[in-house]
Amino acid sequence: MEPVTSKVNWRTNEAGQSLVEVAISLPLLLLLLLGAMEFGQLYYVAIEVTNAAHAGAQYGAQNKITASDNAGMQSLALADGVNVSGLSATTSHYCSCSNGLSSTCQPTDCTGALILEYVEVDTSATTTPRVHFPGSPTTFTTKGKAILRVQQ
Repeated sequence: MEPVTSKVNWRTNEAGQSLVEVAISLPLLLLLLLGAMEFGQLYYVAIEVTNAAHAGAQYGAQNKITASDNAGMQSLALADGVNVSGLSATTSHYCSCSNGLSSTCQPTDCTGALILEYVEVDTSATTTPRVHFPGSPTTFTTKGKAILRVQQ
């Protein structure tokens, strides 16, 4: 009886193919994962900045007294966005006439029309990504804006 010898043909041997595939695809998958994490962080900051602007505007839109409380609207916007570092908020209020004319919020401005008062809160925050990708900016500025009509 002859001893059994196996011929190994290196051209058809697939033992290391899986390892090569993993070595090639793993960096790409990790890059995709990091990109998704960065996108998620930026999206979260954008939601927080927009919600902070809306919270400040909701406070100001309650009545004519809170509409002129710019410091109160600003502090509420900043308090709502406490999870975002570097958040800034600016507030304002303005008027217009219901017939489309401009108004300075004086009772004599809109003859025969209603004075419509609005509050506006603008927020912004600068975010630094956790991972810097070549060719991408080192910081991202996210802005939020809310304009609400004051209840009469």
